[in-house]
Amino acid sequence: MVSVGSQALVSRRTRSCNLVEDSSMGEEDKSYKQSKRKKGMGRKAKKERFGFDGDNSSKNVSGTGWVGAGIIGHKKSSKHKNTSDLQPLVIRKQVDPETVKYFSEIANLFESSGIDLEERSVICANALEEAQGKEFELATDYIISHTLQTLLEGCNVDHLCSFLRGCAKIFPLIAMDRSGSHVAETALKSLATHLQDNEAYSIIEETLTMICKVIVSNPVDMMCNCYGSHVLRSLLCLCGGVPLDSPEFHGAKPSTILAERLNLKETREGGNNSVKHQLGFPSLLKFLVSEMLKCTHEDIKTLQVDQYSSLVLQTALKLLAGQSQELMQIIAILLGCKEENLTEENFINTTAVVEVVELMKETAYSHLMEVILGVAPESLYNKMFTKVFRKSLFELSSHHCGNFVIQALVSHARNQEQMEMIWEALGPKFKDLLEMGRSGVIASLIAACQRLHIHENKCCQALTAAVCLPNESPRCIVPRILFLESYFAFEDKSNWKWPSDFKMHVMGSLILQAIFRFQSELIQPFINSLTSMEIDHVLQTAKDAGGARVIEAFLSSNASGKQKHRLIMKLRGHFGELAMHSSGSFTIEKCFTASSVSLREAIASDLLAVQPELSKTKQGPYLLRKLDIDRGILSHRA
Repeated sequence: MVSVGSQALVSRRTRSCNLVEDSSMGEEDKSYKQSKRKKGMGRKAKKERFGFDGDNSSKNVSGTGWVGAGIIGHKKSSKHKNTSDLQPLVIRKQVDPETVKYFSEIANLFESSGIDLEERSVICANALEEAQGKEFELATDYIISHTLQTLLEGCNVDHLCSFLRGCAKIFPLIAMDRSGSHVAETALKSLATHLQDNEAYSIIEETLTMICKVIVSNPVDMMCNCYGSHVLRSLLCLCGGVPLDSPEFHGAKPSTILAERLNLKETREGGNNSVKHQLGFPSLLKFLVSEMLKCTHEDIKTLQVDQYSSLVLQTALKLLAGQSQELMQIIAILLGCKEENLTEENFINTTAVVEVVELMKETAYSHLMEVILGVAPESLYNKMFTKVFRKSLFELSSHHCGNFVIQALVSHARNQEQMEMIWEALGPKFKDLLEMGRSGVIASLIAACQRLHIHENKCCQALTAAVCLPNESPRCIVPRILFLESYFAFEDKSNWKWPSDFKMHVMGSLILQAIFRFQSELIQPFINSLTSMEIDHVLQTAKDAGGARVIEAFLSSNASGKQKHRLIMKLRGHFGELAMHSSGSFTIEKCFTASSVSLREAIASDLLAVQPELSKTKQGPYLLRKLDIDRGILSHRA
């Protein structure tokens, strides 16, 4: 039963709105920023919301003009022109005072918490009916857009789809607006929740098809816009049947990518096994991606180097992983060659190869190529390796953007023959690459040699030679790799000393972790270097997040128990101090496992001495339970 207090809001108002051109968007934005944000309606700051994309709301790569007020429209790519679906110019009109008051009352009503679910549903339905014909003005209004998001979250699937169909023709313009993009995202997320209802599938598919057809009529502007590209990636995820906020498809963290490349994570080609798939629209996904790339040659050039379109294409490629035919078509376009030529020996001509190599020195395209190499069918990867990369391995490895492409190429190498060619080009260049700061290439090369069981001994020898002069003791190897940046920045390298004011090098610690996964007979210089370090240096290493993982990798290796005990002994008397560090508990656990009975007693004694303080830390209770220290039992729990 709807309450009397909200009766006016529930029943749809019948009135005509005399809308005028908006000349006060800036005033609205300013007044809204100065006002207190309403509880439950707040929006994350723009920098945080689109932090991974950066902020360039007015960016217009393809040269079309659209702004937040006045006349809005966009040019269509020549291959997308069709007189039947040309989008008319849209005039951004100011929301009239009565409509502003109406939606303000709805916002206040929702915040009052005085309405039940039934009443809320009715209000949402009628308010969305009231929005018909004014979707663009309301969605792009800095204040009303918040209320509109709440309505889209609370309405049923019929009203949600009705709203989206009503604004389908201007959906790209809404998505490219700072406020409108949040409305578009909310609508897509609401659609995803309704997919749990099988009966809603057809109406959702019909709605998404309408939107996709509008987008592909002129995709470049939306793909190259910081807000529009994010909405488009969410739409791709929805069609692909994965969560809209999935990090795997919205840009994986660098640490995750590194873990995969260095064999630290059980995820190989075609993976993404950690993603929980849901009901999607595979045919619509293929349609959307293929039609987006039916652009002019000039538009493709724009998409190759634009940071936002690169993110869209990366998402599309990941969603199509394992679908060879579609990937061959897309990758051919992005390489600048024709799909029908991919079966030929010379599928890409010399001029195109030179262009692609230069493109890989651009930030956006280098990121895109990393994904291409990860999802490319084996036959295409092999052709790309031979025709595009083979003669440019060191050139790209030396470049500040291109080296990341080479890391991806190496980590996805298919066989020993390819690794042989990579080693021929890069094996003799370990020192040069480290001096240039390209340690990621070295780390990927070491991990790939280990994965494919080739040149493992040569890897260890090359790394040793890169950081240790011929007449020097190998004891210096591990310290110099832990502080790669400090060492290679020091002019008189023979007099380099352990620095006290430098943080340990992240990639250097990852390289050492990879090294300690080799058989012990291959890495004796590294083992001896680590175990001969001074006590203070071992303790400093154990307290550093990256250094601690190096010690853990060594303790997990097949080095002898005697060698492991030698290192653990240097931490004796310091385990209590180490346990107080957040990452120290894992190192102590590894030490405990690898220790003799007497060493376990020493570790237990150190921990018991700080038990009251340790129990108050986040990691302390876990460590005390895991080692049974809190009960005085000196046996490691299985």
